Amino acid sequence: MTPGFTRTLCAAVAAATVWATAATAAECPRKDALGTSRVLRVDAATSPRVGLKSFPQTLPLQDHEVVLTFDDGPWPGTTPQVLAALARECVLATFFLIGRSASAHPELVRRIAALGHTVGHHTWSHPNIKHMKPDAAVADIDKGFAAVEKALHGTATTTPGIASATPTTPFFRYPYFEMTPATLDLLQNRGITVFGADLWASDWEPMKPAQQLKLLTERLQAARKGIILLHDPKAQTAAMLPAFLRYLRDNGYRVVHIVPAAAAATARAVQNPK
Repeated sequence: MTPGFTRTLCAAVAAATVWATAATAAECPRKDALGTSRVLRVDAATSPRVGLKSFPQTLPLQDHEVVLTFDDGPWPGTTPQVLAALARECVLATFFLIGRSASAHPELVRRIAALGHTVGHHTWSHPNIKHMKPDAAVADIDKGFAAVEKALHGTATTTPGIASATPTTPFFRYPYFEMTPATLDLLQNRGITVFGADLWASDWEPMKPAQQLKLLTERLQAARKGIILLHDPKAQTAAMLPAFLRYLRDNGYRVVHIVPAAAAATARAVQNPK
């Protein structure tokens, strides 16, 4: 058994465990909970870049369907509150993690995955990629991949600086949505979907949770669907989230959980060997 095959097998088993947990989480014991309505498998080949704030294409969502995404975690002070709010409503989300934070708090990264959420990537140090030298930009992206992979699997399944590096969850979001054509092409060549957003709560601006809730719900009423950007390290977001999830439930919105198409297929193969 070669080292490469062993790494692939370990990654497949880890993926199978995560998707099995996600399936269990979808069976919500609370009949009045918001819940997760369906799983959308995202393939980088057909959806290399999504989110109308940055790109002309977004995910194929129906009216009143939303995808919940959280950036900049994990953070011990607030991420557990966000996870608890999602668990109460049996909702699955996607967390785009900063590598540096993932390296500092690997137990939180594993907890996010164990609860069935999707773990994406958000660079190592949250720089503005647009203002970096090309080699430094790629190095920060790859270092972020490696740190999150190590936190998840106990070992890095990608190597910083290797041009073919693709994380087991090939989802990436640029800090500040600032990008360059060269890094966009690099990520697309590696089979990594780049996520923008369709709407956001502007929670990087200080405001009270009630103000943030009003702003977000008004924007959602106008958009009617889409990829929503939030930040789990923000205390105001953690405080606002339970009310926002209730708003979604009471107003007929449905939460869609996104997973990588390739990982889902690998998980099925591992769970159902011939």
